[in-house]
Amino acid sequence: MGLDDFGGGQGPRSDVLVVTTNDVPGHRVERVIGEVFGLTVRSRHLGSQIGAGLKSMIGGELRGLTKTLVQTRNQAMERLVEQARARGADGVLAFRFDVTEAADVGTEVCAYGTAVVLSRD
Repeated sequence: MGLDDFGGGQGPRSDVLVVTTNDVPGHRVERVIGEVFGLTVRSRHLGSQIGAGLKSMIGGELRGLTKTLVQTRNQAMERLVEQARARGADGVLAFRFDVTEAADVGTEVCAYGTAVVLSRD
């Protein structure tokens, strides 16, 4: 399995900078557009559920579920960036993820932050 199977985040050439901080060194916020979010809900795959149940008896990482959650988070982040871009932003500050169970049928992942227009100092 490759590096992207168990990690994620933004690529180096994105036109929308996404950061977890409240500011970006060397930049100033020209305009605050407001909150943006990307949301996805994924159901659990029966095979991975059975495997996870068996694995939980002996311990260890649930690699199939880890990979699914990484894909889900990356999709939520992509949707966040699409929303920011569509509203004219070139940055998202205070980026966060929120993960919850969705009615016992899946996992809801929401990526959210504040869309802004940045300029270099």
